[in-house]
Amino acid sequence: MVAAPLIIERAQVLCYRTFDIAEEINLDHARRVVSSDTRRLKLGRENSQYLQLPNPPLAFELGRRALALREGPVTVDVTARLFDHGAASIILRVPVSSGTTLEALTSLADELYDSVALEELALELIEAVRRMIAPAVQGPHLWDQNESYTVLFVERMEGNPSAEELLARADLARVLLGEVDSKPLSSREREAVTQSRFSYTEEDLVVVDWNSAFVYEPSGSGDIPDLLEVANAQLLEFRYYDEQLDGHIARIHDQVQARRHGFRALFRSPYRALARETLATLVDLNEFIERIENSLKIIGDFYLAKVYEAAVKRMRIPAWQASVTRKQQLLAQTYGLLKGEVDTDRSHTLELTVVLLIVLEILFAVLRVFEH
Repeated sequence: MVAAPLIIERAQVLCYRTFDIAEEINLDHARRVVSSDTRRLKLGRENSQYLQLPNPPLAFELGRRALALREGPVTVDVTARLFDHGAASIILRVPVSSGTTLEALTSLADELYDSVALEELALELIEAVRRMIAPAVQGPHLWDQNESYTVLFVERMEGNPSAEELLARADLARVLLGEVDSKPLSSREREAVTQSRFSYTEEDLVVVDWNSAFVYEPSGSGDIPDLLEVANAQLLEFRYYDEQLDGHIARIHDQVQARRHGFRALFRSPYRALARETLATLVDLNEFIERIENSLKIIGDFYLAKVYEAAVKRMRIPAWQASVTRKQQLLAQTYGLLKGEVDTDRSHTLELTVVLLIVLEILFAVLRVFEH
């Protein structure tokens, strides 16, 4: 006997596009310059006080927009969220019609994951946000890459299935991958995609993958999507600074090769400006890492913390963080070498000055002898 299809009664797809738009955003100032109502992120679930947000992200509504889809345009609600470490998210809430089957949700997810129209709309909206908050931004820019994440947020399903029933009846791996091909996935692939799954009660379920998540939350609480967004913003920042460090290390190599020691080095080290620039980069990097690490602090081992830590691991944030740390250490070693070169050149300059003074003293002494 074929099991009846799972029917969605209330759901939406949360499409996140997160951009790096500044070195730092003053959230209090941004709150004053944004004309619409704003709100700081606050988790409402039990024990959420053990997830500390020292400087909670700031969100405000951008109204409704039309999003072109294969089946025709849909109206989406749009929210912007700002992070003090320079990231900004555009959140598009795509409605899911009541009566939609899980198979149809899979097709919608597949379209939204790679939607060109969604990308273009997100870029248009982030540019509007940048203009809006310009007075509150330090070091404005727009990185040419962004981080995307999609949350399939289901609040109610026909028959109110339990988490175990949902796992048994639904091929959630196919949903999260947006896999519309009729060929069944291997058991190993299904387990790999759904390995990070959690339930607080028998009636809710969270399955976290690297670029998408399925959240079945009859209570309607948005805490899980909010945490996934915070993790996604952290991933973006580590990727951004990893690229920045690559560029700075490459520039140091090129400039060292170009600035050979010559006669001018006796009076001014060719590496002085480069050493100063490298030190400034290290200082900025230390401030960035501190802001990222302080963006969310975990105290205790409870449900929300487990979901957040699983998301961090699934998104491979530790690997990017380790890469940034390794390059930071390399840059610190490079600064030490450059400073050593500058100190050596300065020492040579002082030695040459002393020699010149001695020569001048001898010349003056000889001249005095001839005068007499």
